[in-house]
Parts: sequence; C-alpha cells; structure tokens
Amino acid sequence: MSKSENANRFHGWVAEFDSPQQLLAAAERVRDAGYTHTDAFTPFPVHGIDEALGIRPTHLPWIVLGCGLTGGLTGLVLSWWTNAIDYPYIISGKPYWSLPANIPVMFELTILFSAFGALFGMLALNRLPKYSNPLFTNPKFDRATDDTFFLYIDRTDPRFDAQGVQRLLTDLGPKSVEEVLEDDSPAEVPRFLMFLGLLGALVALVPPLIIMQMRLTKSDQPRFHIFHDMDNMANKQTQTTSTLFADGRAMRADVPGTVKLGQLEDGLDYSTGIDMERLAAMQAQAGQQLTSLLVQEPAAADAAGATQPAAADPAAAVDTTPWLPRVPVSVDAALLERGETKFNIYCAVCHGVDGSGMGLVNQRAQQILASTWQQPSSLHQEYLYEMPDGKIFNTITNGIRKMPGYGSQIGLDDRWAIVAYVRALQRSRSAALTDVPETERDEIREGVAPAGAVAAPASFGNPAQN
Repeated sequence: MSKSENANRFHGWVAEFDSPQQLLAAAERVRDAGYTHTDAFTPFPVHGIDEALGIRPTHLPWIVLGCGLTGGLTGLVLSWWTNAIDYPYIISGKPYWSLPANIPVMFELTILFSAFGALFGMLALNRLPKYSNPLFTNPKFDRATDDTFFLYIDRTDPRFDAQGVQRLLTDLGPKSVEEVLEDDSPAEVPRFLMFLGLLGALVALVPPLIIMQMRLTKSDQPRFHIFHDMDNMANKQTQTTSTLFADGRAMRADVPGTVKLGQLEDGLDYSTGIDMERLAAMQAQAGQQLTSLLVQEPAAADAAGATQPAAADPAAAVDTTPWLPRVPVSVDAALLERGETKFNIYCAVCHGVDGSGMGLVNQRAQQILASTWQQPSSLHQEYLYEMPDGKIFNTITNGIRKMPGYGSQIGLDDRWAIVAYVRALQRSRSAALTDVPETERDEIREGVAPAGAVAAPASFGNPAQN
C-alpha cells in the first residue's frame, strides 16, 4: 500500500486507559494542549469529562426554543386564519376567534415543533446518522462498554500532527496508543438489501393505489371503512318510530317555553301577544284580594267559603288574559305583502286563500268523507272580528283544537305579519267604496263593485273595534 493510500485511510490516534481518573487527567492535558476535535468513550458516565475535554454548552436548547416559538406562532396564525378569515363560522354567538379557545392548538404545535427541533437538531449537531465509525475496526474498542476507557484525537483538528499527537498520548501513560484506520469492508450496498428495499417500496404503493381506485370509481356496494368515525351512526330518521321514548316517536317536540335566541329582544309583549304590564297589575290585584281574605277571622272565612260555592256558569270561563289589542308594529304595504306570502304558505291550505275555511286540505277531506276531520274556522266569523290581535298571534304560535302550533316553523315577525294580513282579509269582506283610494274608485264603479257592501271602520285594524 502506498503512503498516500495509507494517509487516506488514517483517521487519528486513540489511547487506552484503565481508570476514569487517568482518563480525566489525560483529557485535561489534551485540552490544555489546544486540541478541540477530541472525544472520550467510557462504559459509564464520568463526571467532569465535559469540562476536561473543553466541550462547550450545546446550542440544542436554543434550537428547541426557536422551534417551540415557531410552533406556537404557527398554531396562533393557523387558528386565526381558518376561523376568522378563511371560514368564519358563528357558534352560539361566540366571536370568530379568541385566544383562550385556541391555546390548546398553540400548545400542541409548540410541543410538536419542539420535539422535532430536539430530535433533528441533535442529529445535525452530532453529524448523525453515521453508518460506520473507524474506531470499530480496533478489536480493543469493544471493551469500551465493559471496563476500559478511551481517548480519541481526530486528524481533522487544526493543531493535529500525527507524530506530535502520538508523543503526547504516549506521555500520558496509557496502556496502548494505536492508529485509527478506515474499515476495509466493501462500501457497496448488498444486492439482496437493494432487492428488499425495492420490494418494500412496491408493497407500500398498494394501499394508495387501492384508495385512489375507490375514490375515482363508483360502486353499488358500501365502502369499506377502516375508521367509521361518524359515517355510520345508529340515528333515527325523521317521521320514524323509536322504543327509547314513551310516546314511540323518534322526533322530539320543542321543550315547552323554549325561546329562540334573539326572540326576547323586543320584549315579552312582542313574543307572547300578552300585555305584560296589565298582566302584572292583574296578578298583583288578585294577590291583594287573597291576602285580605286570609287575614279575616276564621269564622268569617269559613262562612264566606260555605256561602260562596264555586261558580258553575259559563261566564266564569271567560278569557281574562290581557291580550294585545292590535299588532304592535307599524302596518304598511311591505308588512301586508309579507303576511300574504306566509299566509299562503302555511294557512291557505286549510283556511283557504280567501280565509273562508275552504282550503285544498278541507276540500280533499270532504271528498273522501274523512270522519275525524274538523272543519277549519272561517276567518270571517263575528267572534274572530272581535278577538284581540294578540290572541290570534298566540293561536298561530301554539295552535288550537286540531290546528298545530307553528311557532317553531314561522318566525316571530312573520307571525305578526300574518295577523296583519288576516285583518286585511277580514276588512276586505266588509269594505265600502269610501275605503278605496279616490284614484281607483272609478275603475271599481265601472267593474264589479259590491252592491250591498257594509261600511267598515275608517282606520285599519280590528274591524269590530276602534
């Protein structure tokens, strides 16, 4: 072997010691001599070896800190962008983005980036992975994990001189000082390993190809689910039965008294159709009467109870609820048009477009002679003319007799719009020519104006009031 070839195979010198004290003393001598590309190998941790070798503190904590800050900022920007900018979504009236709600995301990304920084930073600082080490060619080096201590000086050290390093290590009193030479084993990758790697790569392509084929083709068979997540759930469909509830219905009615978000912004009067101030006054007056009765002498109270039996006449059942007499909003053409639209959607199928109670559902029930069908009320009956607007609103909301409540289907404003349109329908039956604008009266006279129309009140509202 030529001298140049031997120089290319030479990596440095390694000294063998019997005790950690000898190794520490030798490491300090080598450090004081100015060598920096050194390393020590021991079978167990030796305290003070880092200082003896002159190893400076690692930069790894700073790498981990930078990666952690990067991860936290990434989580912050990602959550802000996705929730507040790219896809804003209102959940229970909460803000699009808030810091407390997204701290878990920032925390997780901080930990993830820090872990990656610690792993890959350690590998980079240690110049890993290193698939072979020239020290492994020395048979004595195997005892580094048993009972022997080694000190190594690499030839890449700026102060390295082969003969000088050999003399320095020899003067330290080691058991031996030997050259570290390159391994003579072949550097080519064995063919069978290349074959196994290629076979593994081909096998790894099978799952992605199957997934691609499933996504790009149609099939009449259910998809194969590895993770079902929420794709297949034991949920009930609408209008089906269930053994979970006593009534046997899978669909659940709204909880009584539930008010949708924002419905109470205009007050209880607007959402119930009841004059709450009058109701509170009535309840206070009833409480005072009850209190005055209880403070009477016992004998007088007994006599009053004995001589005043419960009333049984129909007048005792009169509705005393203080309903709002009129629609609590300004009635204009836009409100009436809106009410007409909603009326034709929800009400006309039973009550008819003209409010006469002869809607398509009622006509069909009469054709098939439905025995359980109940004739819808005509909106032109006298008692409905006298009914307060608030009570009509309450009937639309909660229903009456066989008519279901539409509070969950028709919005609050739309229910009042329907009430206003019902009043317009009622007034149209008893309208007089004087109720028509002067610019349109001539057209009515030339057309089909009703001959015996009954004059109606001059102001819009309840035809039987005002």
